[in-house]
Amino acid sequence: MEHLPDIQNGAPLTIEQAIANLQGDDLGLRVYAAWWLGRFRVKEDLAIQGLIAALRDEDDQTEAGGYPLRRNAARALGKLGDQRAVPHLQEALTCSDFYVRKAAALALEQLGDGSVIPQLRNLLKNQMAGTQPAPEPPQLEQPFDAILEALGRLGATDAMSEITPFLDHSVPRIRCAAARALYQLTADPQQASQYGEMLVKELANDDLQLRRALLADLGAIGYLPAAEAIAETLAENSLKLIALKGLLEKELQQSSSAELSGSALTVMALMDGLL
Repeated sequence: MEHLPDIQNGAPLTIEQAIANLQGDDLGLRVYAAWWLGRFRVKEDLAIQGLIAALRDEDDQTEAGGYPLRRNAARALGKLGDQRAVPHLQEALTCSDFYVRKAAALALEQLGDGSVIPQLRNLLKNQMAGTQPAPEPPQLEQPFDAILEALGRLGATDAMSEITPFLDHSVPRIRCAAARALYQLTADPQQASQYGEMLVKELANDDLQLRRALLADLGAIGYLPAAEAIAETLAENSLKLIALKGLLEKELQQSSSAELSGSALTVMALMDGLL
């Protein structure tokens, strides 16, 4: 019986126990089990089946109408990479809970199945009946940042005209998600540079959480001209190193030479300076 660390209280927890907890009567244990199975990438059939079933759970509902177990189940299924979850996550995109829809969109992005693009585009246009806005200000109608990120990652080039208006959204994180998506989708190097610079500019934002998210974005898309700005960002060195590592990996993938380019050496020097 395999034991993995139980982050919650330090006690050992088996995969079998976690799966049993997911299907049990204790709502707290069920929510934690869904998180745990995703955290430790448990890909056993019973875990996948239990998490898929949890996407339709009706027992764990907050006074505000949210579904915490469904949220954790969606996040876990995205991490586990099992394509059987795709249709069930698509169904979760219609959930009334804003945060279930957000978790489902991000999970579908991770699973990389382009068949979900039409449904994500409908959600972007807020054409899903029965959904509720975010419970806190600014009470967004849909998790636009997650939807935009997924469309960019899934290569939804036909959606570019629908994404572009979000560059002017009042919420900075949504503007940045639109810029990231368009950077990934455009075939025009000049436009791509413009979208990349929009992200770099926001690294000076006063919001630390936004700066952290932007570091991840820039590392993920590998926007090389952002290297120095990343190194100078007011954020944890560990996050800056991860972002720079993303730039370096992208540069090495694109290089046809066995020798390191000047850009790669610059990134490596900036990483050394952060260690």
